[in-house]
Amino acid sequence: MPAPSATDSAPAPQPVLAPLTSSAIFLVASIKPDDASYTTVRDFCGDLPGIFRAVDFRRIEGGLSCVASFGSNAWDKLFGANPRPAELHPFKELRAGDRHAPSTPADLLFHLRAKRMDLCFELVTQIMARIGPALSAVDETHGFRYFDDRDLLGFVDGTENPRGLAALNAALITQEQDPRFAAGCYVIIQKYLHDMDKWNALSTEQQEKIIGRQKLSDIEMSDAVKPTNAHSALTSIEDENGQALQILRDNMPFGKPGQGEFGTYFIGYSRTPRVTEQMLENMFIGKPPGNYDRLLDYSRAVTGSLFFAPSATFLESLGDE
Repeated sequence: MPAPSATDSAPAPQPVLAPLTSSAIFLVASIKPDDASYTTVRDFCGDLPGIFRAVDFRRIEGGLSCVASFGSNAWDKLFGANPRPAELHPFKELRAGDRHAPSTPADLLFHLRAKRMDLCFELVTQIMARIGPALSAVDETHGFRYFDDRDLLGFVDGTENPRGLAALNAALITQEQDPRFAAGCYVIIQKYLHDMDKWNALSTEQQEKIIGRQKLSDIEMSDAVKPTNAHSALTSIEDENGQALQILRDNMPFGKPGQGEFGTYFIGYSRTPRVTEQMLENMFIGKPPGNYDRLLDYSRAVTGSLFFAPSATFLESLGDE
């Protein structure tokens, strides 16, 4: 498929900016290393919009959305005739002391959201019915909205998420930035597992200093009292002019209490992965080095992957070939 030119009409994005929902499924997979499997997945990409519409029509008010993203190794094999997104690369592993952000490469990410889990479940079922034999599942996590948008640590998650035009500017590549990939974006995911016994042994005041916010009201601490290694301090990124650089998050709690599993699934969309990568470096290495995010004393990352979500126009055009 030829790359769109700067004179083409603006491409439509995938539903990256879809509103928060009560349910989500994160399906991560690798493509089996044979030509037939890559052909199966490539052909499916053009059919995905039609499959989505068929499931969505069964409960139109259900708020179903699906964003398909592709890893660094898969891009060249699936879309080798097309240009490569300039900043698409494997997730950068980070390690300092006992803190580790592992790199767990994968080829595909399907991020499904809806007001009802049955819609997400049905769409994943249809996806796997079509391309399951060509894939090796890496991870499937079912997320849920927890009370008043809190994570399992008890704090509201996503308060500083950009909204409206600010969300669009944070998440999507513009025509001016790169006309070949306009309306696309980079996606970084991580699964964090929490040591709830250790976390709950802390006082509320200790927890608030680690997060940088008041637990009940969700009001951010002033800079005068907030520790420099608070989570909210280290994940606030500015450019050389002091302007805030944002990403669009849609984190979800997940867990299996019967197995002692409690976690947060981090997903961040951005027009460049460098903002998220700087946040993670601040968290794991520290700013300055050693002044790391104390939340990592209670939460550990078990996965880390970087993907690119092309525009919906890109995917639909594959079905026209």
